[in-house]
Amino acid sequence: MSGGQGAGEDGERLRVGRRALTVHRPGKVLYPGDGLTKGDVVGYYRAVAPHMVPHLRERPLMLERHPEGVGEQPHFMQKNAGAHYPGWVRRAPMAKEGGGTVDHPVCDDAATLVYLADQAALTFHRWLSTVGRPHHPDLLVLDLDPPGDDFAAVREAALRFRDLLAEVELDPLLMTTGSRGLHLVVRLDGRAGHDTVRAFAQDAAELLASRHPDRLTTAVRKGRRGDRLFLDSGRNAYAQTAVAPWSLRSRPGAPVAAPLTWEQLDDPGLDARTFSLRDPDGVHAHAASRPWARPPRPRGIAAAARRLEKLRRGG
Repeated sequence: MSGGQGAGEDGERLRVGRRALTVHRPGKVLYPGDGLTKGDVVGYYRAVAPHMVPHLRERPLMLERHPEGVGEQPHFMQKNAGAHYPGWVRRAPMAKEGGGTVDHPVCDDAATLVYLADQAALTFHRWLSTVGRPHHPDLLVLDLDPPGDDFAAVREAALRFRDLLAEVELDPLLMTTGSRGLHLVVRLDGRAGHDTVRAFAQDAAELLASRHPDRLTTAVRKGRRGDRLFLDSGRNAYAQTAVAPWSLRSRPGAPVAAPLTWEQLDDPGLDARTFSLRDPDGVHAHAASRPWARPPRPRGIAAAARRLEKLRRGG
């Protein structure tokens, strides 16, 4: 961390935008196998905030927190904004399907991102809809989940899914998950509800799997997948989340879920964990290239669904 900081009894002070924040226990090791500290994590999120915050803004979050570090207890998924959070951290009361509400944190600025990183929030999972229109997603996510670490199969599936979506006039963005696979992300106009979007995603996945049944599957149960890659469309339901672009993952090596260009998929050295906090210069250089800087315009799902149905019927 650098810039506007100072050491004190309670930690290190730094200024992020208009906020003066304290980073508590910055020397606490959060990635024990790599020697990476909370200070490293906070410094990363502070640096990448201009690129990451636009993908978090207005979206309810679920935080993956590791106060004692990766692989240690406790670690947990947090939906409710902490009662100890300062008043300037935005909270959004979102309805639960079974009744009641959850006060999700929302990250609209760099100071909030840094504050949450100081809470040992390593991974940020975002809703696919916004606070103002929670039942109308403006993102569709397709998760390519291989049975192992065979990234060649992920690369192949991504290209096939891109071609299928092109047939229905959708233009997906691409990102690594920082785990094993890739996400294809389609920007939507927000007119359709979750059920419509989820049905389209499932139908598209099933059609692609039917074209390549020996390589791809939509079987939810792992025992039925064999060595086939799983096309997961289940993230498109209400209140489901997907890992946010530029988010760290709680895995050895501190990999990053990084946006890609489709041209980068041609790199034989690329895999889901290529970008990592162990190489902050590489991550920051990649962030500066802004591969998602000119995304395709949001599209409606209704017309795409009609085209997809025609394909399913062999038209």
